[in-house]
Amino acid sequence: MSEAIYNRIAMLRVERGISRRQLADALGVHYQTVGYLERGEFSPSLYLALRIAAYFEVPVEVIFSIEPFPRIGAVGPAQASSPAQAAWPATPAAPAPLGAGPATQPSG
Repeated sequence: MSEAIYNRIAMLRVERGISRRQLADALGVHYQTVGYLERGEFSPSLYLALRIAAYFEVPVEVIFSIEPFPRIGAVGPAQASSPAQAAWPATPAAPAPLGAGPATQPSG
C-alpha cells in the first residue's frame, strides 16, 4: 500500500508570488524542505501541514490529500468526489477593464 501524500503547495506558492525561501522562512524550515514537500519526496508532519495551511489561510485538506488532485478546471464543486475537491474554490471571472462598464448619465 502506498502512503503517498499529494499536495498543492507549489501551486499556492506560485499563485501568491511567494518564493520557496520566503515560504521556508515563514514556516521556520530550510528552503530545500519546501522543495522536497512540493515534489512529494517528503511528507510533512501533522504540525507542519497545519502550519502550511494556516500560512495560506485554507483548510489543510485543500492543500494535502491521499488521492491525486484533479487537474484545475477538470472538476467543479458540483461534480467533486471528495470534500477536498469541493473545498477548492473555482477561479473567479476576471473583472471588466476600467471604463468598460455601462455608461451612466448624470442625473439632473
